[in-house]
Amino acid sequence: MRYEGAVYRPPSEAGSLIIQMTIGCARNTCRLCSMYKAKQFRIRPLEDVVEDLRMAREYYRDYLVRRIFLADGDALICQTDDLLYVMGEAKRLFPENERITMYGAPKDILLKSHEDLVRLRDAGLEMVYVGAESGDDGVLEYVQKGATHAEIAEAGKKLKKAGIKVSVTLISGLGGRERLESHAVNSAKLISEMNPDYVGFLTLLLESGAPMYEELRTGKFSYLTPKETMEELKLFIKNVDSEGTVFRSNHASNYISLAGTFNKDNERLLAQIEQAEKRNVYKPENYRGL
Repeated sequence: MRYEGAVYRPPSEAGSLIIQMTIGCARNTCRLCSMYKAKQFRIRPLEDVVEDLRMAREYYRDYLVRRIFLADGDALICQTDDLLYVMGEAKRLFPENERITMYGAPKDILLKSHEDLVRLRDAGLEMVYVGAESGDDGVLEYVQKGATHAEIAEAGKKLKKAGIKVSVTLISGLGGRERLESHAVNSAKLISEMNPDYVGFLTLLLESGAPMYEELRTGKFSYLTPKETMEELKLFIKNVDSEGTVFRSNHASNYISLAGTFNKDNERLLAQIEQAEKRNVYKPENYRGL
């Protein structure tokens, strides 16, 4: 495989074969993100992608490759027929493969027809990761996400209607103190509308290169304290109604680790947060992200 630049993948794809279908992110405007700022977006030639699959098969000839993740930031922007060709080659070279996944930006999901999404599902696309970050339109505009609450919700429902699983990412603290309540409540509304298969609630951790990092450095923006983060999490869980959604807040960025399933575990999750508040024991700031 020939990787270009830093390669990112969701935590749940740790054991997956990663193949770059694109380089960088098609939009690359999100002010909270530094992941693809050093890359000029482009779609890789199909022959290069397939050659990487062939190289991977040779390299892993004695291993079962059950999962494949198509990177970079938004492989779903590619033409449906191109995706189908690459996925077909992946299945041919790795007959043991059980699932293919990728990131999908809301507007690129909406550009796909229902029929195209069904074709992708039938070809092996099991799940799409949607970086919603927030359900609050004020926060989405502030971070220049490039999509509204309504568009993100519609995109998630469109994937589910096509039989493709949806994993949504939200980021605690993204609205700062000013939008703590609206970020939590409107994010809960978003998840309730989408009813995704999975939702991961990270905690904001800005890195050098992200436009918001400069605001953090100069004091124009501040992280929430651990106590404020717990308050935001409680508001989210109290307002969410998404039966069967698997919830995880156990990323390296989080102050405490939470895991459960909505709606049956909501009360237990709230009790865990309240216990952490009483004990005042959180992951130290310098350990977040490690």
